[in-house]
Amino acid sequence: MDVVTVGYASDRVAGTVCLIRDEQSVIVVDPGMVASRDRILVPLRERGVDPGDVTDVIISHHHPDHTVNIALFPRARVHDFQATYIDDEWIDHDDDFAVSASVRLLRTPGHTPQDVTTLVDTADGLVAMTHLWWSADGPADDPFAEDRAQLADSRRRVLDLRPVRVVPGHGEPFVPDASTPV
Repeated sequence: MDVVTVGYASDRVAGTVCLIRDEQSVIVVDPGMVASRDRILVPLRERGVDPGDVTDVIISHHHPDHTVNIALFPRARVHDFQATYIDDEWIDHDDDFAVSASVRLLRTPGHTPQDVTTLVDTADGLVAMTHLWWSADGPADDPFAEDRAQLADSRRRVLDLRPVRVVPGHGEPFVPDASTPV
């Protein structure tokens, strides 16, 4: 698992984009807004990945800063909180959905009602890629969250899984601890 681009949210916005390789699967998470598409494509090529090699794209939620570059990966299946999309097929899936042997999606409404967290079993432990946190600092009160209690419940649910690292929607990966906002 690699962070391809570290996102940010200030006067400009870019989502954190990740690459996961698991057996035959080549997965990109949240290929959204970036300063230039090269911020996604060049790091992928440096890792030996051509856009046509990508088998799956996962989107944490439907905001453009996490979705706008999905079309860079023409052969990929696209997964979100409710379904997998392949060409003109819409295939519904369960709440806890496996994308590959070590990658699963968990519905975690909070930032939006349609959020999903990508959980990756790695040699170091569980990694959670999620927009439940924008960065290590939170924000504690997400300005987009429609239901603050739901956000807190989803954050607790992820933290109860004891991830060794959280990759937030707009920041550097962090190790969760007692100060992680719930």
